[in-house]
Amino acid sequence: MNSKTFEKGVHPHYYKDLTSQKAIEQATLPTKVIIPLQQHIGDPCQPLVKKGDVVEEGQKIGEARSFVSAPVHATISGKVKEVALQPFPAGGRILSVVIEGDGSKKKWNGAEVGLALESLEPFEIREIVREAGIVGMGGAAFPTVVKLSPPGERKVDSVILNGCECEPYLSSDHRLMVEEPEKVIWGLRAIMKTVGASKGYIGIEDNKPDAVDALSKAASKIAPGIKVVALETKYPQGAEKMLIKVVLGRKVPVGKLPFDVGVVVHNIATAFAIYEAVKYKKPLIERAITVSGNGVAEPKNLWTRIGTTFEEILTQCGGITGEGEKEVLNGGPMMGVAQSTLDVPIVKGTSGITVLAGHVIKPAEYSPCIKCASCVEACPMGLMPYRLGDLGRLARTAEFKLWEGM
Repeated sequence: MNSKTFEKGVHPHYYKDLTSQKAIEQATLPTKVIIPLQQHIGDPCQPLVKKGDVVEEGQKIGEARSFVSAPVHATISGKVKEVALQPFPAGGRILSVVIEGDGSKKKWNGAEVGLALESLEPFEIREIVREAGIVGMGGAAFPTVVKLSPPGERKVDSVILNGCECEPYLSSDHRLMVEEPEKVIWGLRAIMKTVGASKGYIGIEDNKPDAVDALSKAASKIAPGIKVVALETKYPQGAEKMLIKVVLGRKVPVGKLPFDVGVVVHNIATAFAIYEAVKYKKPLIERAITVSGNGVAEPKNLWTRIGTTFEEILTQCGGITGEGEKEVLNGGPMMGVAQSTLDVPIVKGTSGITVLAGHVIKPAEYSPCIKCASCVEACPMGLMPYRLGDLGRLARTAEFKLWEGM
């Protein structure tokens, strides 16, 4: 396999084998969910429900108040227990709707209620996506409708689906590509039609040959013009600017967006969510996540309702195990955020839960930077990480206080 790549980067241990060959299982329907009213970049939602209200699965419970926002929906049917500040996996506390479930479950894919893609206009697809509350599901959680609305003066000719999933341990996107390739391709076609792009690409790291094969076969059958591009397994191969450079040879200038070079990049799971929204009028109420790490008894890929707590999901994976200290991350070990409590919810941008135990999380002994520039050589963005290290050292030793007294 002749794989493309970018300059520099690093090769961490990936540990994909823990879950990469495990099909996505359906998690148990939660009895309680915590649904933050801001699961996206942009303005928080205005709550549409109050304590004591009865809600149905898929009902809108938070309305977007601006263009850069995304509504949220009830992910289970039941009664609103409270609308209050709750811990958020990215840190802090967010106004959230807490719902106690009644045990009922709605069937979304019994019949296609959406229109055929060929009969939809771009503005209709945008409205469906906006109403479904879809955001970028690779972690950034940028409202998808914004990325589907290029400014009038910018012509988008290419759409890239990011199937790299370069974070160690995570494999839910991998499984989506293997298990639902035709639906992923359908979602990509919907994106292309919405932004007016004539070319579609799917970038996949070469440690996922089964995904490359599945999507290549699906594309040849459904949309022969879509190209599947095998990329070298290297971090951060899935970074937006790296992906555009590798796949199309275009460089996004500093301070500019992919729109400015005629490109839109979306995540695999986002394309799948668009398929479900258009086909079944299904809002973003669940997603595939990976639960993995040396601190998890039974690593799995799970279809999980948004709002399910980390504690409940980890219990379904046999609980936390291993010796020594434990660290629970929202996401993978490269970009994930450590959690101080397990009573935080799965949100739209949660791609996985990684639990590290013992020697894996022991910090290396601190030593002064010798200015070897290895970090500069590895950084594909041309940064100088050692300078950040200097600032961190100064802050720790109280030699540097930013904006003190302001």
